[in-house]
Amino acid sequence: MSTTAPDGVASTTRTTFSRSTRIARHIDADAATVWRLLTAAAEWPRWNSTVVSLDGQIALGSKVKLVSTLVPSRTFSLKVKEFEPNARLTFGDAMSTRTYSLSGDADGTRVEVVERIGGPFFPFFARLIPPFDENFEQFTADLKKAAEAAAT
Repeated sequence: MSTTAPDGVASTTRTTFSRSTRIARHIDADAATVWRLLTAAAEWPRWNSTVVSLDGQIALGSKVKLVSTLVPSRTFSLKVKEFEPNARLTFGDAMSTRTYSLSGDADGTRVEVVERIGGPFFPFFARLIPPFDENFEQFTADLKKAAEAAAT
């Protein structure tokens, strides 16, 4: 994401074989507080208005089942590919990877979310995938609100 992009505004880049959506948002809470929210799967629907459900344990190598408000009729089975406490969490399947990166400083935490979808068959189904920009903006706004409330 460009360092000049406004805080909390998503952007999407498209190529023939992939699409990548990014967002960064500053949160007035430490990385440990943000991390607790990101790794408590059962709690996601309570603070995150973009998720219907998230079932399973968020741990390296585990699988979770996600139902998003973008496509509530579909359950996504995702593997936890990276799990670096207070720093990096990655979920994915054969065609997509979503990474949450946290960087803390004296003023709080910068959260960056990046999702890349793609592969050789991407051009055949790309038009069926809804845009993520508004969803990412709402997700990070919800995360900010929950983390800042938990930090007070």
